[in-house]
Amino acid sequence: MNNLFQITPKPLFWWQIENILQEKQKISLSEESKKLICNCKEWLNKKIETHDKPIYGINTGFGALHNISISNEELNLLQENLVISHACGVGDEVRHEIVKLMLLLKIHALSLGHSGVQLNTVERLIDFFNNDVIPVVYEQGSLGASGDLAPLAHLVLPLIGKGEVYYKEKKYETSVVLKELKIEPLKLEAKEGLALLNGTQFMSAHGVFLLLKVFKLLKFSDIIAALSLDAYDGRIEPFFEQLHLVRQHKGQIETAEYIRTILDGSQLISREKKHVQDPYSFRCVPQVHGAVKDAVDYVSNVVLTEINSVTDNPMVFPDDDLIVSGGNFHGEPLALAMDFLGIAISELGSISERRTYRLISGGRGLPEFLVAKPGINSGFMIPQYTAASIVSQNKQLATPSSVDSIPSSNEQEDHVSMGANAATKALKIVENVEKILAIELFNAAQAIDFRRPLKSSPFLEDFLKQYREKVSFLEQDKLMYKEINASVEFLREFNWR
Repeated sequence: MNNLFQITPKPLFWWQIENILQEKQKISLSEESKKLICNCKEWLNKKIETHDKPIYGINTGFGALHNISISNEELNLLQENLVISHACGVGDEVRHEIVKLMLLLKIHALSLGHSGVQLNTVERLIDFFNNDVIPVVYEQGSLGASGDLAPLAHLVLPLIGKGEVYYKEKKYETSVVLKELKIEPLKLEAKEGLALLNGTQFMSAHGVFLLLKVFKLLKFSDIIAALSLDAYDGRIEPFFEQLHLVRQHKGQIETAEYIRTILDGSQLISREKKHVQDPYSFRCVPQVHGAVKDAVDYVSNVVLTEINSVTDNPMVFPDDDLIVSGGNFHGEPLALAMDFLGIAISELGSISERRTYRLISGGRGLPEFLVAKPGINSGFMIPQYTAASIVSQNKQLATPSSVDSIPSSNEQEDHVSMGANAATKALKIVENVEKILAIELFNAAQAIDFRRPLKSSPFLEDFLKQYREKVSFLEQDKLMYKEINASVEFLREFNWR
């Protein structure tokens, strides 16, 4: 595997980002990207020298202060003050994987040559990425319009030698790390502070991180549902191709086909059934899981478009002799998408918990609470409580953030997206669903073992074998939280490759 990824004007794709993260690849700028950055900066410098009228964010104040002109002698101070004053994040620290994605996405956006930054500035961000210098960024503070101002300010404070960073897994004042790496703080030039702070990289980095996790959870949700279906002695007919071809939703058709495939060869699914129907949580898996997949397809298209866009302000178009102050920083596309993602993924958890409930309820020949001696053993009674609690929390978290807006900057920024709140909320929902699915897997594996000597399909038996290396069959009551945590860890560590 090549351990160097070159940033070019070409779009980034999911597999490239995943490789960069998993293979711990370094990044560099292509000659084409360097040329775009330098040409834009050179044109901007000439424009400032020859232009005697105010240009927003370049020789004016910001936001509601846009009418205040700034002298050429103070342009550098203007940009540095902007970064310092906007670093107002609070709350929990953003996890390092997401901060590293923020660096990657900011580098890519600046390299497209419409932001008017120095080549040195972009290369310094690359130095941070390649040396695992992770700026301390906080979860709270962005309104998701004018860009992710507060979190991006924290992201770029280290460029000017301020703020805090993690280096070699320890937190330091930035100045300490720069000294060790023999790096001098940058002097920001005209437009640079605004180019660095305006942008949607906090929201979009969360979106990328979430979707890389969600792509795997969608597959797990089908596999675990199929395992539960077999354990519950369910019917295969609701997954027949003919049923789904007459409705034509892509996700529904794909889900039914995948469930049929992974259940192929199961002794349990093929045996004669006494019951004529299954509950909706089993029978409607293609319809529910499929709708979630269709929603995720929409969200992934929005996020992929966003990470390959330029979202700062003002925008510089050297070829057109044009500087335009607009609103590409507004996070509405991401806000709606992150809300939609949270709502959709919460449904995976909701239907999963219902399948867990059915498995412990003592029906279809399974023992009550999935233990041989219920009464003296509570068995799997309380894991379902835990799943229900998390499902309920997800219902509260799924309330959209994007329907809210609080004006700021003396009403100059009078409509905001709240996309950052939607993104951090969606992250909690996705990780909650991971736990709910792990609990279902814990129950389904136990239930399958009560069906022995009959076997599930070769695919599911192999999956179970790997799971049983982490979590064993429950003979009697034990510390269940350890088994639940091990189940979550199994899902997180499972290597699809």
